Amino acid sequence: MSIRHANTPSPEPPANDQPGAEAHSDAPLAAGLRIQTFGCRLNFYESEVMRRHAEAAGLDDALIINTCAVTSEAQRQAEQAIRRAHRQAPERPIIVTGCAAQIAPERFAGMPQVARVLGNEEKLTAEAWGASDDQARVQVNDIMQATSLAPQLIDGFDQQTRAFIQVQQGCDHRCTFCIIPYGRGNARSVPMGDVIEQVRRLVENGTKEVVLTGVDITSYGPDLPGAPSLGQLVRRLLAAVPELPRLRLSSIDSIEIDQHLLHVLANEPRFMPHLHLSLQAGNDLILKRMKRRHLRADALRVCRQIRALRPDVVFGADLIAGFPTETEEQFQDSLALIEDCGLIYLHVFPYSEREGTPAARMPQVAKPLRKERAARLRAAGDAALAAFSQSQIGSRCTALTEQGGVARSPQFLPLALPGFAAGQLVEVEVQTNAAAAPGNAAPSLAGQPLSAAVLS
Repeated sequence: MSIRHANTPSPEPPANDQPGAEAHSDAPLAAGLRIQTFGCRLNFYESEVMRRHAEAAGLDDALIINTCAVTSEAQRQAEQAIRRAHRQAPERPIIVTGCAAQIAPERFAGMPQVARVLGNEEKLTAEAWGASDDQARVQVNDIMQATSLAPQLIDGFDQQTRAFIQVQQGCDHRCTFCIIPYGRGNARSVPMGDVIEQVRRLVENGTKEVVLTGVDITSYGPDLPGAPSLGQLVRRLLAAVPELPRLRLSSIDSIEIDQHLLHVLANEPRFMPHLHLSLQAGNDLILKRMKRRHLRADALRVCRQIRALRPDVVFGADLIAGFPTETEEQFQDSLALIEDCGLIYLHVFPYSEREGTPAARMPQVAKPLRKERAARLRAAGDAALAAFSQSQIGSRCTALTEQGGVARSPQFLPLALPGFAAGQLVEVEVQTNAAAAPGNAAPSLAGQPLSAAVLS
């Protein structure tokens, strides 16, 4: 599974060094129902489901903390957010849910600031959000007993630019660094018809772009009648909802890409040319110690194959720096993967021990060295993204506008395009941003985006 168990495409990269962590500020949270979401795109989707349940239950001034457990740091940041929110508004009830709450409910139940703790199954049911005093303070079932996945229908998101749709939940693999299967349970899939119905409803309400997300979406389907694959789902969805302008995927496992998905890449322009791959490392021995199911040669082969079918495709990837036992030579294999696979969007973080995982018991790389290697990976990724950005100047594309005067190209490149409301498809020409700092004409995602000129 992906270390982000989706971003994220991820489509938005993380705001800081840690996967599964949200950027924070010390500004007080506004009054009214608020949800603070950590982690993957699936969590953001589930937050929208919870918002509707909480509103229906009359929880008008609650704060919901939707946690992540992918690293111990992500859990620490959630705990920090709980304490901060309680200091700012002691009277506000705080409800904690998500993967960290599922894995360690007693830890959050022991925090005096927390009013209730809900597990990952419970948080998606309307019944769990009842405001009655009869509701148990801690409602967390054994997630490993879950065998099916009920669809969660949403009419729209807060902004109509992009919607994340859950198609799958849980993971049957056991990567040695990952605790998430114990927070999400075994793999379960949403039936095709329910996914199609959800997308149709969103498009009818103005959504222009849909991102299919889950914990391990390339494992979609074996538990459903006929055992459809993710590629078959994508083909059926695009055929059944011809009015959907754009479709993307969250992070995928490259070893599970099937012929149906390759067919879509080669033949369907509404399927965006941007794939985020769960690679994690570029050295075969480290990949084996991670208990990944691919080798370096597999990653190279997949990228070459897809690029031959869709020359305009771009790739992102999850990469871990300083995995236990990693030598400098092995790290160099991961660093070289950026150029060898043509990666431009990176989710990089230094390895973080997670109690209860096999990797935490392996010989550890010194933490300063992990951070130093992560910084080198990011620098290489920034350079690759800058070079790609520069190559796009003068090209034309259809960009999707977002809030804040930014639009995204089909390859998810950010473009400055002020004056448009979010959720519009605009034909543009990519240009150098004259407002960018000298020598920074093609910056990374964190910098000033390129400009876009509207074509008449």
